Amino acid sequence: MAAVLPITRQIARSVPELRRASHDLCLSDINDCLIFDRHGVCKPFSSLFQRNKAIVIFVRNFLCYACKEYVEDLGKVPAQLLQDSNARLVVIGQSSWCHIEAFCSLTGYSHEIYVDPERRIYKKLGMRRGETYMETPSSSPHVKSGLLVGSLRSTWRAMTSPVFDFQGDPLQQGGALIVGPGPEVHFAHFDMNRLDHTPINRLLQSAGLQTLDFSDSPKIMDV
Repeated sequence: MAAVLPITRQIARSVPELRRASHDLCLSDINDCLIFDRHGVCKPFSSLFQRNKAIVIFVRNFLCYACKEYVEDLGKVPAQLLQDSNARLVVIGQSSWCHIEAFCSLTGYSHEIYVDPERRIYKKLGMRRGETYMETPSSSPHVKSGLLVGSLRSTWRAMTSPVFDFQGDPLQQGGALIVGPGPEVHFAHFDMNRLDHTPINRLLQSAGLQTLDFSDSPKIMDV
């Protein structure tokens, strides 16, 4: 098994006025918020972590190139790795549920995915709108495209989509939680910009799972 890093207690790194300890996060206000699957069937948010630990990633919007490439790597996490640890990997977007199928086909992501089309959970958790960059530019081990090429690809996908829309608020930022079993929050991070998402191996380590080598053919790393 991978060594488990100390649990991150801060949200919105390097921005003191936006920091909150993860143990101060109260999920009671969002437990009953409804999320929708790819068939438009709804379920309460709390159902994700009642009986098991859940790694929950909130993405910006399905047209965002950074989200696409991040979710592509999330899709490389082996299902057996999650099953062996009784953990769930969940992506939540903020578009209509009708865009889920195409997004999964595009990214190869086959784990759980839902949407919060009214952004109720995003808003109640206090996830930011707009992007903030620190003095040191944000970077991500999971995003390979540069801003110009990535933005052009996002625009092309929007233009060629059967339903032309942004598939979510383009200003909305995402984040990540590790929760459960039950309402305990083990890890929380709210993104400051499109490249500020938590590296996947950090999420896996914080959840007590083995890490992965994402280069070429992904494989489990014994550390």
